[in-house]
Amino acid sequence: MWRAGCVDEAHVRFGKRTGETRPWKHRHGAPVRLHHLNVRLEEAKARVLVLIGVRADGSKELIALKDGYRESGESWAHLLRDCARRGMRAPVLAVGDGALGFWKALAEVFPATREQRCWLHRTANVLDAMPKSAQPGAKKSIQDIYNAEDRDHAVQAIKTFAQLYGAKFPRAVKKIIDDEAELLAFFGFPAEHWIHLRTTNPIESTFATVRLRTKVTRGAGSRTAALAMVFKLIESARARWRAVNAPHLVALVRAGARFERGVLVERSGEHAA
Repeated sequence: MWRAGCVDEAHVRFGKRTGETRPWKHRHGAPVRLHHLNVRLEEAKARVLVLIGVRADGSKELIALKDGYRESGESWAHLLRDCARRGMRAPVLAVGDGALGFWKALAEVFPATREQRCWLHRTANVLDAMPKSAQPGAKKSIQDIYNAEDRDHAVQAIKTFAQLYGAKFPRAVKKIIDDEAELLAFFGFPAEHWIHLRTTNPIESTFATVRLRTKVTRGAGSRTAALAMVFKLIESARARWRAVNAPHLVALVRAGARFERGVLVERSGEHAA
C-alpha cells in the first residue's frame, strides 16, 4: 500500500535521501500513500514528493522522498520508475489525494495497482464548493459514506447525498460521483484495514512536524540540505508510527486473497468452502 503525498497489501512507502532512493531488493509492495510538502529549497518554495508504505509485517516505512512538482506526472513517474528499477514490486493499493500527476504516473509505471482517493482531502474539496450554511449537514452525509457498514451501504449513502445536494450544488456532488470507484476501493480490503486506507491521515501529523521545523528554520540554505533535513525529520517521526491493525492479513492481501464486506472469502486460485 502506498500513501502518496503520497496505498498493495503489504503497505509500501517511498523514500529518497538527498537524491538517492534506497534499494528495494527483497521488499514487498503493499498499500502506499503519496503526499507532498511545501518546503523552502534554496531561495524558493518547492514540493517534496513523499511515498510511505506498509510492509508484509504490517509496519509502516518511508519509501521515497524527492523534490519535484505535485501536479507533474513526470516528477512522480521518475520517482516510481526509480523505485521499480531498484526492485520494488507494484503495490496492491495506492492512497492519495487528487494529485493528477501521481495517478497518471502510477498508471504508467504500476498499471495493476488499485487507486484509493483520500476522503479527508475529498471532503474538504466538496465542502469548498458549498456555502458555509450547507457544510455541516453535507459533512455528516459524507461521513455516512466512508463510515458505512460495507460498500453496498456506501453506494446507497452516495445516492442519498446526491438527492439531498445534487439540485443546488451539482459541482460539489460531482466530485464524489465521478470518482466513486476510487473513493470506495478500500471496501475491497480487510475491514480491520479500512481506517488505514481511506485517508492519508497516518502521515499528516508527521508532515505537520516537518512543516513546523522548516518554517522555523526559514529554509536550510540549499536543496541538498533541505531534503536531508526533511528526511531526518520523517525518519525520526517514524518511531511513533503505529503498525496497521490485523497485520497478519497484510500478507494475505499481497497474495491475492479476496475480501467481501471486509471478510476473507477465498485466496487467489482457491474456492470458497
